Amino acid sequence: MRDYESRNVTFINPDGSWPIVWNKACGVHVWDPAGKKYLDLTAAFGVANAGHANPAVVRAGRQQMGELLHAMGDVHPHPLKAELARELSRITFERWTNGKQRGKTIFGNSGFEAVEAAIKTALVATGKKGVLAFEGGYHGLGYGALAATHRDFFRAPFRAQLAEFVEFAHFGCDERTIDSLLAGKAIGAVLVEPVQGRAGIRVPPPEFLPMLRAACDRHGALLIVDEIFTGFGRTGRWFACEHTDTLPDLICLGKALTGGFPLSACVGRANVMDAWPPSSGEAIHTSTFLGHPVGCAMALAQIKEIRARKLPERSAQLGSVLLKQLQGIGPARGLGLMAGLELQDSGAATLVVKEMLKRGYILLPEGEHGNVLSFTPPLTITDAQLSSAVKALHATL
Repeated sequence: MRDYESRNVTFINPDGSWPIVWNKACGVHVWDPAGKKYLDLTAAFGVANAGHANPAVVRAGRQQMGELLHAMGDVHPHPLKAELARELSRITFERWTNGKQRGKTIFGNSGFEAVEAAIKTALVATGKKGVLAFEGGYHGLGYGALAATHRDFFRAPFRAQLAEFVEFAHFGCDERTIDSLLAGKAIGAVLVEPVQGRAGIRVPPPEFLPMLRAACDRHGALLIVDEIFTGFGRTGRWFACEHTDTLPDLICLGKALTGGFPLSACVGRANVMDAWPPSSGEAIHTSTFLGHPVGCAMALAQIKEIRARKLPERSAQLGSVLLKQLQGIGPARGLGLMAGLELQDSGAATLVVKEMLKRGYILLPEGEHGNVLSFTPPLTITDAQLSSAVKALHATL
């Protein structure tokens, strides 16, 4: 990798302490080529909510590969694309409104593509180019999403090529601040993570999302919730916006949608999505692998697994236990199995992550300063496994 991959991508410590090579993963565990087993407390960036290599999800992917490996996403569709779009409507807008509203979907491959589809939808639907996003927010690194990603580490190298259509507000700010930013400006969307993951598992006050909903209604803007990280049970509900009964106009999904295949979705209220013009044989927003059949098959299986195993409820139960245990060590915060322990500085966090890796636990640091240890394990993890991780962390600290 040092010789053949861009050196920007993978950090390789010369002393061999970082990284490990993932050779196999199953359930909540990962094995390296030497056969050492690790407990994964990251769910591989929040992807493996139903466990790594979930048998039902793998079986669905394998079966689909044997029948139809690739289709023509925006020309000649396959049945599962329609089936998944219907299922995404059912678990979002239909469920939230008791069937009074439907959702319509634009599929993508990576999370940032769902965000960019949502931003485009806002412009098409409102005619206003501006987006209000939040300090600390992370929405991906494609140029549209990067414009709304706040951290200067990602933005600064490419600032000269970024379009200036995003205003930033403090995450968790008050109503007066939001009204002043939206008033008299051509802002067509408010883009927000219900819990900021990359910023260090930051949970806003409970009144924050409902306030944004009301402000969008007053000013003719759309509310976009980026649930790429927080969705599919991660925070103890199917979607984090449900903690405050906040109904968005658009929701961005990815990561745990398939449990391990590149697929994302922007799901919006049907009347909002119908602002897009009908296809004339050439779509104005599309991609080669749009609604990939293998991804759709795996997503349908993943959703069934999450529902059958009651993983959102499990996340809520285990998350409250985990948070109490972490608060016994230091300043901790979170919702469900999305928790963060704040340390004094990034140097300490880096040392802890490396030492925990030696002990057989995979953790990641988050936050602008890299000083927050994040816990986002598979939702199938057990109470005993979480407790062992916290004990190892306590001993390491």
